[in-house]
Amino acid sequence: MLEVMNIHTYYDLSHILFDVSLRVSKGEIVSLLGRNGAGKSTTMKSIMGLTPPRQGSIRFKDEDITGQKPYLNARRGIGYVPDDRRIFADLTVGENLEISARKPQRGTGWDKEGVYELFPPLRHIDNRRAGFLSGGEQQMLTIGRALMTNPDLLLLDEPTEGLAPLMVKMLEEQIARLRDKGLTVLLAEQNQQVALRLSQRAYVIDNGTIRYHGTIEELKANAEVRKKYLLV
Repeated sequence: MLEVMNIHTYYDLSHILFDVSLRVSKGEIVSLLGRNGAGKSTTMKSIMGLTPPRQGSIRFKDEDITGQKPYLNARRGIGYVPDDRRIFADLTVGENLEISARKPQRGTGWDKEGVYELFPPLRHIDNRRAGFLSGGEQQMLTIGRALMTNPDLLLLDEPTEGLAPLMVKMLEEQIARLRDKGLTVLLAEQNQQVALRLSQRAYVIDNGTIRYHGTIEELKANAEVRKKYLLV
């Protein structure tokens, strides 16, 4: 479904990503692991079109989307959950969801009722302004807002960052439900325990370069890679 091939991404003159390649097949959850500042968020932004790569290519569902605008990629079926959430603070929970709604390309898809079924706490605060939500509530809303676009691929950037352990556990369970529903997910995470439980495969990025790729079982067995690139 997604193939990133040898991309190089810059912020102005700063070279951030170096020859990054990865792929995600339909129905998989694939993790992109690395320490803070390793290049995870830039990889996600490059795929979404927020920071287009200067070299390399990105293909989604066999179509070259390199350098395409984010709104066009959203229409193609890529949902994006940024690490800083970016909710509309002056709108209510329900309004945040409604303005993101997009009809599914086929069959029945996500609507507000489906999001509230996935995240029941949001149902009870439908009329609350998003700026007054807790961090966990904001994260649920951000994921729900992305689901309302009915994506084929969901980019989840650090969904558990800064959340209390109980909220992390709940989010992990709901992401697992998305996996069981067949949604394809690229998950960027520092919390390797959560990522390892959710994913089938993982890429490890460090200083803007992919250092390792393998199945979750292979990564669990490779203590040297985890110690060198993942432990703080």
